[in-house]
Amino acid sequence: QVQLVESGGGLVQAGGSLRLSCAASGRTFGNYAMGWFRQVPGKERELVAGISSGGTSTIYADSVKGRFTISRDNIKNTMTLQMNSLKPEDTAVYYCAAKPTGPSLVPTRRYDYWGQGTQVTVSS
Repeated sequence: QVQLVESGGGLVQAGGSLRLSCAASGRTFGNYAMGWFRQVPGKERELVAGISSGGTSTIYADSVKGRFTISRDNIKNTMTLQMNSLKPEDTAVYYCAAKPTGPSLVPTRRYDYWGQGTQVTVSS
């Protein structure tokens, strides 16, 4: 079992920045690939960014490339999502997720553990 807790959401104006954090506890954090997903009402949850268990591989949704950066600290058992140049269409509930994988894989689906979510609202 891995327990995940997100923090850092809030209200920001378009063009601004937010930094989301995900704190993990439980099993060895370094054995899990991590991902940030987001969901708006009426739409499916989508992968925003993912990072391999070792931190060497990352993937991003096309809509956030060049604006968002995912990172992790396997000593502190944390993952972050730095979000810059935010747009109103980035408004969503953001979730962190974990999946046990090999060191260089970044899954795009079927994550096993989820946080409770944090709201990000970008005003125009």
